[in-house]
Amino acid sequence: MNETSPPQDELPNIASSSLKSIDESTLLSPAAVKHKPRVLLLYGSLRERSFSRLMILEAVRLLEYFGAEARVYDPSGLPLPDDSDADHPKVQELRNLVIWSEAMVWCSPERHGAMTGVMKSQIDWIPLSLGAVRPTQGKTLAVMQVCGGSQSFNAVNQMRILGRWMRMYTIPNQSSVAKAFLEFDDNDRMKPSGYYDRLVDVMEELIKFTLLLRNRADYLVDRYSERKESADELMQRVNQKNSPQK
Repeated sequence: MNETSPPQDELPNIASSSLKSIDESTLLSPAAVKHKPRVLLLYGSLRERSFSRLMILEAVRLLEYFGAEARVYDPSGLPLPDDSDADHPKVQELRNLVIWSEAMVWCSPERHGAMTGVMKSQIDWIPLSLGAVRPTQGKTLAVMQVCGGSQSFNAVNQMRILGRWMRMYTIPNQSSVAKAFLEFDDNDRMKPSGYYDRLVDVMEELIKFTLLLRNRADYLVDRYSERKESADELMQRVNQKNSPQK
């Protein structure tokens, strides 16, 4: 690892005090985390027999088999964004679960070619920052959707965009279940099928990526631009304190 400052003639626009070499020891040999992977699952329908919720419950069973601790958020009673203050109990419950989690699973029906308002409202109540905390940054994400008709990928594609916007690592695999009403039995369990096999693949992949990334998350999202901004803000505060009083 090279700790020397960059030559100013080669990188004249760099704030050398904020530029760091890659720390391979932190990246490749992070300190071990002993607790189970923490996964928060969100679904996008309030129907009594919600297939996105049933998919999420199947995902919980698989995640627990893979050694994770899984919690499901119930969106019933969550107000529309901006229709209530952030201190609403359902908003606080959601945000506390997001902070607790290390990974997330989002599953939405597709309605009018898009994710549902129920799904989007939950995501919109999750801020990019809470004080000094970025509640979603560096966490892993799996996206899934259920369809009432033929297979589509509009909802998962939209959720991928949102995951990237919220600085999450969205895993490559995903699930889209066509004619979801045919894929669950009378006991609300998912039937054996290629769709179920894909669900297993997605949950397995999510836990692998979570175990791989969670010990490194803080280092992976430690950015030059943000270190530089913090240094500039500190310098401004110091200069303000040292400036003569008028």
